[in-house]
Amino acid sequence: MSLFSENRGSDDYVLNYIKTAPRDWGGFVLYGLLQTNDCFRSMEYYNSETILFLDGNFVKASEAKTDLFGQTLHYGYGVFEGIRAYETVNGTKLFKAHEHFERLKRSCKLMGIPFEYSTEEMVQATYQVLERNSLSNAYIRPLVFCSPNMSLTAPNGVSLMIAAWECEQHPTLKPSRICISSFQRPNPKAVTMEAKVCGLYVNSILATTEAKKRGFDDCLLLDLSGFVAEGPGANFFYEKDGIIYTPPAESILPGITRKTVIHICRQLELPVEEKYFRPEELFEADSAFFCSTMLEIVGVSSIEGQPMGLDWKDSMGALIQETYRNIVLEKSYSYVIV
Repeated sequence: MSLFSENRGSDDYVLNYIKTAPRDWGGFVLYGLLQTNDCFRSMEYYNSETILFLDGNFVKASEAKTDLFGQTLHYGYGVFEGIRAYETVNGTKLFKAHEHFERLKRSCKLMGIPFEYSTEEMVQATYQVLERNSLSNAYIRPLVFCSPNMSLTAPNGVSLMIAAWECEQHPTLKPSRICISSFQRPNPKAVTMEAKVCGLYVNSILATTEAKKRGFDDCLLLDLSGFVAEGPGANFFYEKDGIIYTPPAESILPGITRKTVIHICRQLELPVEEKYFRPEELFEADSAFFCSTMLEIVGVSSIEGQPMGLDWKDSMGALIQETYRNIVLEKSYSYVIV
């Protein structure tokens, strides 16, 4: 399909502001909260000058419009991605952009959502979004959302949005205090776990909210058989006796960062294995960490109040974190000593 289309009529959509705040310059800002373990800080997603990509056009975020009768808003029937851009030694680069956009297309196919953009078209549109917003270290959110349809059938059409906002190059998160959530990951036979589906993240919101109410930073969810699956928005690894373990892909979204971590382990000759394990096994772990596109590698300091056996700085996870940060910035990591 053509990447850049004619402007759509302003009467075709209904503008939906989720939450706005006035500024001196008379624009609007959409706010969210980014957790930094013990505290929250306000994150500005857009202002009156922010440009995003929407259905072939580059438009101001404050003027972008959507239909309130779309299936994505009502039923969560849509798919999305999260991608990072970094100011590298070779300029601004998207990390694993092709892998992310291929997964976006795969998610659409698995969910029966018609989608015609090519990976290269989306990559080029994303670089233009970064350039138009003067962004280098950024988080990018591609979203495929569906046309108006109140019936429970496949959509007649879809829209593509690509937005970006400034993001700290490497999150300054201290190791997390986590708990075991009472919420389980969905049954893989009931939904398509491989697809990054909007509606599935209600499960993540519930688990995260519960963990914070209990006084923890984050949590682990189990699968239907009681084995550890993953965090609300991140894959999980733990270290024991010189070996790194991670759950198999059956009940998780097998992340692109997870795949990168496994590759790093093999490059550094760190033993890594996929296996099923119960949460009780984690109380004897030497270390543990989450990994995701947004957070990169985040250590775990304790599970249900039980401290990890090693300080984070002495763990294999810390080596992986250092290596990962060098890779995304396109620096050499050959000096990392194991």
